[in-house]
Amino acid sequence: MSYLEEIQVKNLDHLGIVAGLIDEIGIVKIINNKLGIDVREKISAGTVVKSILINGLGFVSRPLYLFSQFFQDKAIEKLLGERIKPDYLNDDKIGRVMDELYKYGLNDIFIEVVLEVIKKFEIDLKYSHLDSTSFHLDGEYKREEDKEKQEEEKIIKERPIFIKKGYSRDHRPDLKQCVLDLITSQDGDIPLFVRVGDGNESDKAVFGKVLVEFKKQIKFDSIMVCDSALYGQENLQLIQHLKWITRVPMTIKKAKELVQNIEVEEVKDEDKEKRSDLNLESYTWKEEIVTYGRIKQTWLIVLSEKRQKSDLEKLEKQLSQEEKKSQKFLKEIQSEEFEHPQAARYKLKAINKKLRLLEIKEVELIETYSKKKEKIYKMISLIIKKDEEISRKTKEAGKFILATNLVEENKLEASEILITYKNQQSTERGFRFLKDPLFFTDSFFVEKPERIETMLFLMSLCLLIYNLGQRELRNCLKRVKKGINNQVGKVTLRPTLRWIFQCFQGIHYVILNGVKQIVNLTEERRFILSLLPASCQRYYL
Repeated sequence: MSYLEEIQVKNLDHLGIVAGLIDEIGIVKIINNKLGIDVREKISAGTVVKSILINGLGFVSRPLYLFSQFFQDKAIEKLLGERIKPDYLNDDKIGRVMDELYKYGLNDIFIEVVLEVIKKFEIDLKYSHLDSTSFHLDGEYKREEDKEKQEEEKIIKERPIFIKKGYSRDHRPDLKQCVLDLITSQDGDIPLFVRVGDGNESDKAVFGKVLVEFKKQIKFDSIMVCDSALYGQENLQLIQHLKWITRVPMTIKKAKELVQNIEVEEVKDEDKEKRSDLNLESYTWKEEIVTYGRIKQTWLIVLSEKRQKSDLEKLEKQLSQEEKKSQKFLKEIQSEEFEHPQAARYKLKAINKKLRLLEIKEVELIETYSKKKEKIYKMISLIIKKDEEISRKTKEAGKFILATNLVEENKLEASEILITYKNQQSTERGFRFLKDPLFFTDSFFVEKPERIETMLFLMSLCLLIYNLGQRELRNCLKRVKKGINNQVGKVTLRPTLRWIFQCFQGIHYVILNGVKQIVNLTEERRFILSLLPASCQRYYL
């Protein structure tokens, strides 16, 4: 055997960090405890799940049937264990494990992982955020809907989801989809609860039930934060024993009246510096005690200067566009010949339905004769502004209302309510991550709804691992008061974990004459590893 044949070089890159985070959480052990270990199998279900998560966070865009190819050039025995080979991870094995996960109960497994993370990493659960998104799908996914009762079912469904068309957040109404409900912690954006729903599911119909189910599963005194889809009399009754902050929809009569008539308070000089420190210098507000849906609550009427400017610019643009449109309509209706007066007025009514800020008003209906000596009617009209509507929109510009049932002894500061609601981006960041085209599944090509749910469960585990790793890194940097260079060479205490992954490209696992070693581990990479859990360090040091 020649000297060169005794050298093996495999890529490790950032995958040791991913594997270490999986080990630190204990995901393999949890999965194996749930599904059991078959001694006849070459690889356990927990290890298969670990391999899928490593693949998912490898940031390569490959469909599931190329899964084993992902590990061909990777240090698979280092990452997954001695004697594990890439061909053990074939699509049949992966499919069987996915089916076992679904059969056992995806929600039960996810909750156990989450509880372990909360306990081990001391996640602060004072605030939790709920939102939903849709994932478009390719394929038929035909099911016998009429054989299923949909009205009185539990929020955690015993049946598979229905893949169908619905309101698309991806702006693809032509495609079928499913919906993902996600609850994250404000501390580190850690996913705490995930649920996959039917493609035509309404947020208003399920958000209250989702929060109640979450509270049963995660027995912590968390204040739930949600958008206006939660705010309705039925949902408020459903969650009356929970603590919540949400946005009030402007369709509610009381909300419209307050936004129109109430004046937000001027900021006192002694408060300006405090608001600046909280990054709230462009906000003013006023509090009102309101009872709605038989629930006493605090409404915070907020005015955002930036949003007000934007809303007024949009209003001006809308007015300009309507002026051009209405001139065209005016010319059209004044040149048209009508057989009856009611035909002219019907046409005018149809035109005005297309306008919001302007109105074409009838001045006179003239009776005359056509060239064929037939009696006709012609309308003389003019364009007027809807001053009341324009005034209403001007007063509403930049304003919104936040509501909470935390009143009296549990009362929150207005600034805390606003800051907490602004952190609703926690779930949005999670959705952006899951929909990233570099992630291991953007549009799904899995043939069964059960597999779709399982894939979203696995993707959510990837999100949990990623956000946990990022949280731990940032907290450690804050403690040691030392930053690292970001993509543009500036020192930061808040790097993204994706940037750290990029920094670890080019690390190899080398076996030379039977001696195993890691190469290209620079001082900077060693420093980063020192900030991560010990399980991550073991893959490199």
